[in-house]
Amino acid sequence: MPAKVHTDRDADLKNLKGKTLAVLGFGSQGHAHAMNLRDSGLKVIVGLYPGSKSKAAAEKKGFKVYETGEAVRRADVMLVAIPDMKQADVWAKSISPNLGKGGKTVLFIHGLSIHYKLIKPGRNVDIAMVAPKGPGHVVRAQYTEGKGVPGLVAVQQDTTGHALKTALAWAKGIGATRAGVIKTTFKEETETDLFGEQAVLCGGASELVKVGFETLVKAGYQPEMAYFECLHELKLIVDLMVESGISGMRFSISETAKYGDITRGPRVVNKSSRKAMEQILREIQSGKFTRQWVAEYKGGLKNYNRLLKQGENHPIEKTGQRLRALMPWVQKRNIKGAQADYTTK
Repeated sequence: MPAKVHTDRDADLKNLKGKTLAVLGFGSQGHAHAMNLRDSGLKVIVGLYPGSKSKAAAEKKGFKVYETGEAVRRADVMLVAIPDMKQADVWAKSISPNLGKGGKTVLFIHGLSIHYKLIKPGRNVDIAMVAPKGPGHVVRAQYTEGKGVPGLVAVQQDTTGHALKTALAWAKGIGATRAGVIKTTFKEETETDLFGEQAVLCGGASELVKVGFETLVKAGYQPEMAYFECLHELKLIVDLMVESGISGMRFSISETAKYGDITRGPRVVNKSSRKAMEQILREIQSGKFTRQWVAEYKGGLKNYNRLLKQGENHPIEKTGQRLRALMPWVQKRNIKGAQADYTTK
């Protein structure tokens, strides 16, 4: 059965008029939500922890900035735009004590903390989700062009009876209902999001690229050739799939590439790969992945940092840096160490 898609006609900004909206965090998603909501004619404040590097950026954009707890106290509706592993601590110290007797709405852009009970909210607040399916800078850019990034909405706890209306109004305020917003659940969003990241979008894709590169270099081919064939051209293929689907991509490539795709692809992503994906999904569904991630975070991120460093030292990275320097039309981003406070995906 097709999912329910909400559009502009299903959402009403009147459900947020006269209310104070707080965006907790001013990173990738936070800044986009705050600016889009304000441009939609709504009252928006920003909540940050004391000493946050994002305070100057938010104030430069014209927002009143308060410490997180004070922003929560002043707000009727708030968005938690804080990294997953920081949310439980911020909730306990700054959010929960300032929610008052009830009637407020707390929105999330990812369901991990609620679904896996890292946060256990009281029954005095609405808990809902508004999750654009795109990075913050795209959410902002599409809005300014009169367009919108599709999104998801979900309601976990509806104490007022208005949680869905509030979430849809927020989605409209950031431009998401211009494109369409799919109704889901915290469980479905969290589990599918984690699976996509781990098995396909990040874990699967990066490992496939590295192993392909290593296979060609081991066989004696130049690393530059391996880079072009296993990484650089991947964007072309992904863009074609995003624009017109897998079949559309196949229509656009050569017959030789097409034949190799349909006969050799299943040998790479085979029964063993499927079993590994199913195991990854089971670990997500059972909460095993989240328990491991929480333990890693609380343990000081030693293995996490070791694996990231190992990836940074892979030969494909040096090869890529050298080749990207030859291509001025390719946008260069040196994002190491540039993550803003309270950023999210």
